[in-house]
Amino acid sequence: MSSTRLVTPRSMALLILIGSLATILGAWFIELVLGVKPCHLCLIGRMPHYAGIAVALLAVFVTNTPTSAPRFSRFLLAVLTVIFLVGTGIAVYHSGVEFGVFQGPTDCTGTIEKPVAIQDFLKQLETVKVVRCDEVAMRIFGLSLASWNAIISAGLCVLAAIGMASKRA
Repeated sequence: MSSTRLVTPRSMALLILIGSLATILGAWFIELVLGVKPCHLCLIGRMPHYAGIAVALLAVFVTNTPTSAPRFSRFLLAVLTVIFLVGTGIAVYHSGVEFGVFQGPTDCTGTIEKPVAIQDFLKQLETVKVVRCDEVAMRIFGLSLASWNAIISAGLCVLAAIGMASKRA
């Protein structure tokens, strides 16, 4: 079987669906089971995967029908390319914030505001837990989770572009 038979819009959409689902399930596992809370940028970095899951699922079903329009399949893969290009940008930015290359959002980086009274400060300590975007919460094989998200998102972007450029419908 030739490799060109394996590279179809449907097979690429299926790989993207599996990859995004695995990424989100991994993020939930790290958060809910291992107790590593996500920062603000982590949550934003998940959004392209949520959108990608929905579009990839649609692409898998649309390309599976006998009357499927190759143009619509390619359009969905173009949308997935853009989604994961944006996802790669978000993840690279987040990695840059962690490494001090970029200034992060003020709501999860920088100094803590001084309260007016000590009672206000103690109340803040009881209720507010800020997860900082400029600190690496967890490393896997030496890379932060944001760096892994950049690699995964870039790979999914490439798969979508390959599927979009595929000659097979």
